[in-house]
Amino acid sequence: MSGLPQSGTSAKRPKITAPAVVALKRKGEPITVVTAYDYPTARLADEAGVEILLVGDSVGTVVLGYDSTLPVTMADMLHHTKAVSRARTSALVVGDMPFMSYQASVEQAVMNAGRLVQEGGADAVKLEGGARVRDAAKRIVEAGIPVMGHLGLTPQSVLAFGGYKVQARGEADQEQLLADAKALEAAGCFALVLEGIPAKLGAHVSRELQIPTIGIGAGVQCDGQVLVTHDLLGLFYGHQPKFVRRYAELGDATRDAFTRYVADVKARRFPSDAESY
Repeated sequence: MSGLPQSGTSAKRPKITAPAVVALKRKGEPITVVTAYDYPTARLADEAGVEILLVGDSVGTVVLGYDSTLPVTMADMLHHTKAVSRARTSALVVGDMPFMSYQASVEQAVMNAGRLVQEGGADAVKLEGGARVRDAAKRIVEAGIPVMGHLGLTPQSVLAFGGYKVQARGEADQEQLLADAKALEAAGCFALVLEGIPAKLGAHVSRELQIPTIGIGAGVQCDGQVLVTHDLLGLFYGHQPKFVRRYAELGDATRDAFTRYVADVKARRFPSDAESY
């Protein structure tokens, strides 16, 4: 059996909770978020000090091979959320609510949020949209489940947007986004993802809210930042948005490793005598 690398972190962190995330904003400490879809990645990110592991419905595009997040199901999200929740020791695990798991009714939203917590092991859930999901967010919070909102470029609305485009460039749209952000805050959301909006708007919304904002293509003045792990590690070869910073090129390294393995097997260099019984 193969094991995970030993952690370089000596001291165990306390468990991160939704109130602890809000407290980070009050202290002025930026919040770190990455996506995670499996046990080893979640374990390594947790050990690195990431505060929030987002089991994003982006699993559809970076892991499952879909061209959008729309085909992702509750079964998919439960499967991946279980793996991530088994790995984390400190980080807050947020499970994404996939397309059509909360839009039909408030009751549907509460039941599916409950499944992500009860079956998936999530500490919180995330759903996309502003005032139109306010009632669902409020009821989920009332059920005892922390909720993270998501405004701006919301991928589940890609058909309505006509593609993945920067949102809220005009004054009216910016005012609406701020109103939606305040509505979600009033509904009890503990944090809010802001995706694909002008940096000045990201800064303005962050100042106006008491809850933390997590930016992805929303500027450095958000209270925290999130990146898709496969983008961060150089493991995804689809369209790379402007806001992505690649911290490694593991895709190239992985392909090279497979290529050398194939060559060694073909040349009968693997396994060696030392690797044989």
